[in-house]
Amino acid sequence: MSPIPSGPNQPGGYVPPPQTSAEPPRRELPTRVILEPARGGWGRWSGRIGWMLFIVALLFIAGMYGSYSSYMQTNPKLEEKYFSNSKTAKDKVAIITVEGIIMGEDGFGKWQIDQALNDPDVKAVVLRVDSPGGTITGSNYLYHHLTEMAAKKKIKLVVSMGGLAASGGYYISMAVGDTPDTIFAEPTTWTGSIGVVIPHYDVSDLLAKWNVTDDSIVSNPLKLTGSMTRKVSPELAKQEHDILQSLVDQSFSDFKDIVKSGRPVFKKNPEELDKLATGQVFSFQQALDAHLVDKRGYIEDAVNQAIALNGLKADDVRVVKYYAPKGLLSEVLTGSSASSDLSALGRGARLDLSALLDLTAPRAFYLCTWLPAVVRHGGL
Repeated sequence: MSPIPSGPNQPGGYVPPPQTSAEPPRRELPTRVILEPARGGWGRWSGRIGWMLFIVALLFIAGMYGSYSSYMQTNPKLEEKYFSNSKTAKDKVAIITVEGIIMGEDGFGKWQIDQALNDPDVKAVVLRVDSPGGTITGSNYLYHHLTEMAAKKKIKLVVSMGGLAASGGYYISMAVGDTPDTIFAEPTTWTGSIGVVIPHYDVSDLLAKWNVTDDSIVSNPLKLTGSMTRKVSPELAKQEHDILQSLVDQSFSDFKDIVKSGRPVFKKNPEELDKLATGQVFSFQQALDAHLVDKRGYIEDAVNQAIALNGLKADDVRVVKYYAPKGLLSEVLTGSSASSDLSALGRGARLDLSALLDLTAPRAFYLCTWLPAVVRHGGL
């Protein structure tokens, strides 16, 4: 076999000599393909659409929360529950309930008023009264805040009387003002009892039998006015009686003025009110004939009247009722335990020390009862 020609003059042309440099041979790297999104095409809009959908979802969630927030319980002092009409309507008719003896200036009654006042969805209120009354101060306190709520919300209040709406219970019913056809009473309702009482009991003779003497030290004998344990002279007894009677007379006059504000018919004929304001309790028919109430009806009738008077539609409102919360924390939140009004004596009523102390103080009541104020209602 002939050797391969290597000279420049050899046939086949010039063949370069092999490389003798120390430089290592280059390695061929694999080819990489980089794809860039086309500018102005679908790739750019797909990202934007994703963000737009996310924002829309957030707005939808916020809107749903706003729409249904009125269905959520936010007040730990009470529970709002559906009562009637539409379950999904936004506008509400609230039922505020006053039951049992009205004692304090704060409690479940006031919490209901505050809830209705601060809820912008409440467009009408029905006051449900089933109470024999209570203290002058407690009754006036609820009356004041009911009228203030109605004025601030610019609504017309309607009253529904239960089994008993007497004395202080009738007093707070006058929050309807001079709007006609706003007090509904059931056929079995007892109402009226317009008057004032200062309970007073004399146990000094009983203590004398036990050799117990009231030896209280006072700055003036009148400081113990109304004491049940102290023997007093006839002159001092007469002086104390006159003082307490003047307080009763003033409170009685105030009561009649409140009745006139809610029953305009008596403004023109005050002597007719004087005939009725004897402390007497009236049946429904007697009260209707005497213009103490407006109509025969139940809670549903009062609700329908509240809807009509406030320019609402029955199919477009949700009627709600407030309840005291029940459970382990209810006593902490409400400051009370089980119901303890006079009607609950047979089912666990409690004796309250503060109510027992009322027996020793000349406290005046708008109250319809034949018993001392020993049993205290824990909510109102």
